[in-house]
Amino acid sequence: MTLDLFDPTRDPDVDGFLAAQDVIWVGGGNTRNMLLLWRTWGVDRALRAAYENGTVLAGVSAGALCWFTEGITDSYPRRLTRMRALGWLRGSFTPHYDAEPGRRPHFTQMIGAGRLRAGYAADDFVALRFENEKLREAVSARDGAAAYRVTATARGVREQRLPTRLLRA
Repeated sequence: MTLDLFDPTRDPDVDGFLAAQDVIWVGGGNTRNMLLLWRTWGVDRALRAAYENGTVLAGVSAGALCWFTEGITDSYPRRLTRMRALGWLRGSFTPHYDAEPGRRPHFTQMIGAGRLRAGYAADDFVALRFENEKLREAVSARDGAAAYRVTATARGVREQRLPTRLLRA
């Protein structure tokens, strides 16, 4: 089932629809536009209520960044930008760590300069599994792909590769 916020002939029951789901998967796209739409329609509030009632929240790309305090987005044309997200998971996040050439250096530079909080980065095909806002594991659908904890230190930026369990088909 899909929640459609673009059909002007309907007034979706956002609260009821999201409350009835066991799992909510948020796809990729423009994080900025997605969060603006969610706030306009009350999706952010309804998602939080669903989560607090036991619904599993998941996502990829923008659908992963949205749960964190902040992160790096390409929602603005031709540049990577810091943006605030929902803030349900503390810290920062960036997807596509290995797939977009400028993303890794931009994320580490922003954390090192204190312009982003310490956070997590995920290569493509990697998921971070949180329970009760605590990281439980990183999993990957691609051999060699990983997740990272990125923090600022007195000597610069520390990028710690996290143990990543490979999912077998």
